[in-house]
Amino acid sequence: MFSRFTNIINPLQALDKTYSNSEMVRKILRCLSRSWMPKVTAIEEVKNLNVLPLEDLLGSLTTHELSIQKKDDDEEKEKKKKKIVALKSSLIEDSEDDDDNEELALITRKFKKFLASKKKFGGK
Repeated sequence: MFSRFTNIINPLQALDKTYSNSEMVRKILRCLSRSWMPKVTAIEEVKNLNVLPLEDLLGSLTTHELSIQKKDDDEEKEKKKKKIVALKSSLIEDSEDDDDNEELALITRKFKKFLASKKKFGGK
């Protein structure tokens, strides 16, 4: 983007149309897309645009772009690292499981009866 900008500005300077440094900085900040608006706002509030050199603006924007790319790359790597494990289920049931389930049901019924008898006598 910066090279396209300079390719436009240099021929204009040859035609005696010159822009001040602050005008060029403002034009670059204005042309950035919506995704860059938080960075643009931060630059406008923190730095004095009248004295901000064009090279400093370029460095700040390049640094921000690299940090965004690094964050996107890290997120992409995290997605690739996550593996989904699926377990097969079997339809074969053991008779031991049935016995265990019956014992559990019996214990549960006895426990419920015990709790009900406690309530009858006012216990908690």
